[in-house]
Amino acid sequence: MSLVAKLSARTRPSISLEFFPPAEPEALPAFYEVVESLKALDPLFVSVTYGAGGSKQDRTLAVTKELVRRGLTTMAHLTCVGATKESIAAFLNALQEAGVHNVLALRGDPPQNGQWKPMGSDFQHACDLVRFIRATQPNMGIGVAAYPTPHPESDSFARDRRYTAEKIAAGADFAITQLFFDVREYLHLVEELRALGIEQPVLPGILTVQSFASLKRILSLSGASIPGKLYLQMEEADRKGGAEAVREAGLIFASNEIRRLLDAGAPGVHLYTLNRADICLELCRRAHLNDL
Repeated sequence: MSLVAKLSARTRPSISLEFFPPAEPEALPAFYEVVESLKALDPLFVSVTYGAGGSKQDRTLAVTKELVRRGLTTMAHLTCVGATKESIAAFLNALQEAGVHNVLALRGDPPQNGQWKPMGSDFQHACDLVRFIRATQPNMGIGVAAYPTPHPESDSFARDRRYTAEKIAAGADFAITQLFFDVREYLHLVEELRALGIEQPVLPGILTVQSFASLKRILSLSGASIPGKLYLQMEEADRKGGAEAVREAGLIFASNEIRRLLDAGAPGVHLYTLNRADICLELCRRAHLNDL
């Protein structure tokens, strides 16, 4: 069954998982052990992150193909910064041949060297990629990103919500949110998208904090915000008990966050696994996701 059909047919909240391809081939056996451990969660689908061009793209394709072989409904991330229609079409065809029929359509981050010029690109925004995929691969399942707090490049909540709505209206089947630490932000996002006429599912993206250093790095890279009270709580946990105490505080917070989201009507949760089976399994146990 396709991912789109699975989303439509679900009768209970879903669990989905995000993985990233290991950087080195020798790490693949351990990575696939993680995948096999997390299959116990019976995920609705799994996704694989993507790096623009070259070997990173090849790794995404190889890993998605292997996950399909292992019986998982798999979605490949696809970014379009600096890409051409020809290169995107070739990658989509390779995915189809590998048995991957779902993509997460993203603009991606501009290169740090400043050589990317948006006006000279076939794809200026993620909605351009969505339209291209829908026109050339009409049966491909398409997801897009949504931001509970505005994307760092957005100048207002209203503009960010309109742009998210445009991406979905361009042909996407669902959205997955950036990580967040305040359930109210997710609820406001969904409410405002519904007011714009968007009825497709919006899956909340959940990340468990594993250390105070990783939390600061994540906030810096993602542009996500965190309630001051929670940040101070994590800082105190780190000061008193180090990474283990922060990990415990992160599990408590994330499990409560998941229960509140599901009680509020979220269609499921999308877990950013960081390729860690132990933490994901423990989080699901504490949030009673195994009982869904």
